[in-house]
Amino acid sequence: MRSVEDQLSRVTAAAVAPRPVRVAISESQGLLCAEDVTADRPLPGFDQSAIDGYAVRSVDVADAGSIAGDDSESPGDHVIVVLPVVGELKAGSRTPTRLQPRQAVRVETGAPLPTLADAVVPRRWTDGGLPKVRVGHAVRSGQYVRHEGADVQPGDVAVRAGTIIGPAQVGLLAAVGCERVLVHPRPRLSVISVGGELVDIDRTAGGGQVYDVNSYAIAAAARDAGADVNRVGIADKEPTQLREIVEGQLIRSEIVVITGPVGGAASETIKEALAELGDLEITRIAMYPASVQGFGQLGRDEVPTFLLPSNPVSALVAFEVMVRPLIRIAMGKRQPMRRVVRARTVGAITSVEGRRGYLRGQLMRDEQTGEYLAQVISAPDGGSHLLAGLAEANCLVIIEPEDVELRPGDEVDVAFLAQRG
Repeated sequence: MRSVEDQLSRVTAAAVAPRPVRVAISESQGLLCAEDVTADRPLPGFDQSAIDGYAVRSVDVADAGSIAGDDSESPGDHVIVVLPVVGELKAGSRTPTRLQPRQAVRVETGAPLPTLADAVVPRRWTDGGLPKVRVGHAVRSGQYVRHEGADVQPGDVAVRAGTIIGPAQVGLLAAVGCERVLVHPRPRLSVISVGGELVDIDRTAGGGQVYDVNSYAIAAAARDAGADVNRVGIADKEPTQLREIVEGQLIRSEIVVITGPVGGAASETIKEALAELGDLEITRIAMYPASVQGFGQLGRDEVPTFLLPSNPVSALVAFEVMVRPLIRIAMGKRQPMRRVVRARTVGAITSVEGRRGYLRGQLMRDEQTGEYLAQVISAPDGGSHLLAGLAEANCLVIIEPEDVELRPGDEVDVAFLAQRG
């Protein structure tokens, strides 16, 4: 049997990233930026108020809030500075305004600062008055002011190549006026199910028939990994028709996943049907479930093509181990593998000697020690066809080939699956 590492290295060596494309920033979320986006304007673009209040010269309100001296009308009281309010500026105002000494202009958050104003007095520090305002606290020069270019200067790199574009990056791109951005696109992946026993879910399954689970499950897993998915559905096993369907998907896809029989005469029929497109090698791999899989590079463009088992759990585990990393590499991700942590086992685990186990499990945290704890969700016979256990799992417990029997409290590697809300 071929080791998991050997098979995975063959798979990932076939990764081909689609050429970068320029998309609207509203469509860029979750993708990898393929260029340094340089700002051609400052951010903020002008000095503006950071708060609702009154724009002033800080020197004019320097005494506000201090204790009045003996020579004042009310010695011992806090000084109140009274300024005439000579205008009002709202956010978005484009009217040039100049402030004279010992004057104030009422401003909204985001409003441009009048010329000569160097601070904003928050409204809560005043009586909110018009046409005069009583100021009860002093402000420093620059206080409650967003200065031009304080965030980004012209020529600064706003978003760097290799950055995953999230909500903050989308906002920053918009702020510097970038309408479209160059990104590494999602690889296109096609999913095909093969099997005479299969029927689509919009029909009633008759005797001996089962619903096509795999094309839906694998398509969902591929979307979760970041791929742009085309769920082809059920394909006829007749060699000519199967070859035509697969050939059609090779033209439009960077990755093709077929689920169906991986052993016996049925798998040979699939392999022979696709022989004109390339060599689909069916291999025994030292893992379980999904110890038998097919992989090859088919078509003129040598598209990575997988043949995964028909059993739903086996197909999903094989996808996690082999296909998902390929998708992530094609997207330019630096860390294509799932996050793995060490955890202590809850209960004994018996494994298969010589094969790495990927067992459905529940990952928990010990409230007292903070350690991770992993419990295997078992099935009476291993249950590679049983989906309910996988639906309850939030991790894959990884058992190394030499670990035939594990006792409660032994340490194992655990790979996170999608987190629940």
